[in-house]
Amino acid sequence: MPYHSTKARPQIPVISIVGGKSNSGKTTLLEKIIREVKHRGWRVATLKHDVHGFEMDQPGKDTWRHDQAGADIVAISSPQRIAILEKVAGDQPLDEVLARIQGVDVIFTEGYKHGNKPKIEVFRSAVHQELFSKLEELIAIASDITFDNGIPCFGLDDASGICDLIEERFGIKGGLV
Repeated sequence: MPYHSTKARPQIPVISIVGGKSNSGKTTLLEKIIREVKHRGWRVATLKHDVHGFEMDQPGKDTWRHDQAGADIVAISSPQRIAILEKVAGDQPLDEVLARIQGVDVIFTEGYKHGNKPKIEVFRSAVHQELFSKLEELIAIASDITFDNGIPCFGLDDASGICDLIEERFGIKGGLV
């Protein structure tokens, strides 16, 4: 009989880094935030949504060959990393993908701009005309201009300030509780 833990899984904060358009600076900001949270001792996971599909395996490599032969799940493990590639019938709901991630203090998503998680919107005046997100969805804005709409606004390079806000809002102190 499968083991089912009766212990409730602690809720891991999930924060989506969003932007209205491609090339808005989401990945660049997220890289800065990841470096800052690692400096603070947090364990962090990221989840990137790619509507176009992606390939992680290189043609000819063993795991690629396993996939080509028809395996539904292909996993590879080394002393440094584990990767699991699973075939799915369609885009999976965000919460189902997030449920697979454990052992971290915070999860950042990128590319889930229509998701139901708290958002930090990246806004660059050269790329955007207006905010994409509804104000009630936002916990912060990262921008090259200042907004006066009641939402905390940070500069595009202010990963420390953004992480201070996340730490205060979600009670993250570093290290697993």
